[in-house]
Amino acid sequence: MADFIEVSKVEEGTRLLRWFLRHFPSMPQREFYRLCRGGQIRVNSKRVRGTEVLNAGDAVRIPPTIAGYVEVRPKKTESGEHFSLEDLEALRKCIIHNDADVVVFNKPAGLAVQGGTGIRKSVDKMAAALFPYDKIALVHRLDKETSGVLVVAKNQKAAQSLATQFQTKTAHKEYLALLAGDVSPKNGVIDNYMLKGQVFNASTRLNSGAGPRPQRAITEYSVLTCAAGCVSWVRFLPKTGRTHQLRLHSALSLNAPIVGDALYGGRQKLDGALASVLQTNNLFLFAYKLTFQHPSTGRMMTLRATVPDFMLPVMKFLEFKLP
Repeated sequence: MADFIEVSKVEEGTRLLRWFLRHFPSMPQREFYRLCRGGQIRVNSKRVRGTEVLNAGDAVRIPPTIAGYVEVRPKKTESGEHFSLEDLEALRKCIIHNDADVVVFNKPAGLAVQGGTGIRKSVDKMAAALFPYDKIALVHRLDKETSGVLVVAKNQKAAQSLATQFQTKTAHKEYLALLAGDVSPKNGVIDNYMLKGQVFNASTRLNSGAGPRPQRAITEYSVLTCAAGCVSWVRFLPKTGRTHQLRLHSALSLNAPIVGDALYGGRQKLDGALASVLQTNNLFLFAYKLTFQHPSTGRMMTLRATVPDFMLPVMKFLEFKLP
């Protein structure tokens, strides 16, 4: 007797052939098309050719003749993780692009990218639960406190391609940040070295002696606008990807820490009216735009994230605009 599988929300937009081969990867394509021609595989009781695009809720008929092909079942949630169906649905709503090779999220502030000891919810584990038939792999990171564009690979080929792009700097990231201070000069390139939450110039690096050596950190920046010498709305184009690079460059190289940075910001004195608008402990660092080459099509893609809700009142109050 035939069985039926309902198409999930995250599988919506997938062509029938690819959907079937995700569920039954050992089945030859020629067998799939033979079953379609014979009416054994159907969608919502209708005959198919195999090229149909599926919608959430569609019922796919699974003929009993393919019982010999091993069905791939969704991976179970690992112990120690504590996220609910509501958490998964919230992350699903953060998807700004999704295809067979990559999924791109507008990551909310406060959500860790990678799981680990003491981390209850993370993008990598939750994405694996959202896409149980894919091989989820991280190819770059955002700080837990940072919001914005995050691309995740869905198979090994895509992971290798994207990882290479980030390593060779052919993938380009653009950030927006609100800094506590009047940044001067208004445009420039920060080029120094970092080690354990500190920055050093080149001569310090050369004389560092034994032990861990500082890593070069380069950030191009431009002040988009400022308000009463109190805060600056800044665009960052990082050329390297060191841990906390933009936060350290803001606080230690520009002498204007990112608003809400409890780690490097110290006590930030802001105008009373602005302080009343802020009323949030969030970090005002936003991964606004990401450009990369699609791992399968080769097409250059530029994806933008929408501004997080906690930043909107401040942008409106200061009349700051997106570039």
